[in-house]
Amino acid sequence: MARRRHRRAGQRDLTQSPSNSKLPTRLQINGAYNNVAIVRQFRLGGLNLVDEPVVTVDLSGSSQAARVLHEEEIDGILGADILLPTQAVLDCNKQLLFLKVDPDAQGGTPGVEYRGLQKIPLLLSEGYNLYVDGAVNGAPARLMVDTGAFATLLHRGFVRQMHIPLYDTPFSSSAVNLKQRGVEVAHIQRLSVGKIDILGKDVGVIDLEGLIHRGLLHSSPPVAGLLGAEILRSHHAIIDFGTRTLYLRARADQPRPGTRRNSRDVGAIGRNLFAE
Repeated sequence: MARRRHRRAGQRDLTQSPSNSKLPTRLQINGAYNNVAIVRQFRLGGLNLVDEPVVTVDLSGSSQAARVLHEEEIDGILGADILLPTQAVLDCNKQLLFLKVDPDAQGGTPGVEYRGLQKIPLLLSEGYNLYVDGAVNGAPARLMVDTGAFATLLHRGFVRQMHIPLYDTPFSSSAVNLKQRGVEVAHIQRLSVGKIDILGKDVGVIDLEGLIHRGLLHSSPPVAGLLGAEILRSHHAIIDFGTRTLYLRARADQPRPGTRRNSRDVGAIGRNLFAE
């Protein structure tokens, strides 16, 4: 992603989509329409893209979250339209993104270490989102892989249906074209991602209506939430967009199931959730 200090240079190369273009002038994102523009020169490391179509969105909510978490603000979101054709490989622990400049080049990605990681298939939806099969306290569910999510989040309706206690936090979250929504916390005894069981996990709970589309929240199995950055990083996740595979390291030092929480623990739960 481009850094803030490059924003002005990027804006000079951003133009509206020509009237005679076959590209749509607007695209719908989370229920609202956003303009389509053309970036004349778009550089990602050693990869130079020319006349790349992009969707312009308001990322002010992300900027606010970055300031709270003391992280650098972002200027954009790198989407599947680039990650899939370039057969990208993302090392979440080392925070390295590998893009294949020549899509016809054979062989693996040099410098990526898969030893000790378990291989989990990823499912690609019609909306070009990646999902992984899993379970919440044994109930089958799917999670959307979201490297931009500050923490793993479950849908509030799903958690209530599971009769899992919820705890209030002072935090809120927002997404593109969606208003701020309050975040609660739930303690999950066993969160499964593929065959990997994460025991005693605190997760955020939020209303994901409007963010998860096409009835997937109520499908079978339902999409129960977002697999966020704190799990992806702590489990040394590697996402291979070319083979649509998620690699995760199973951690043995997880808390035992059955740990109870009370109202006095809520502050610590919230801080730990956002600090991982």
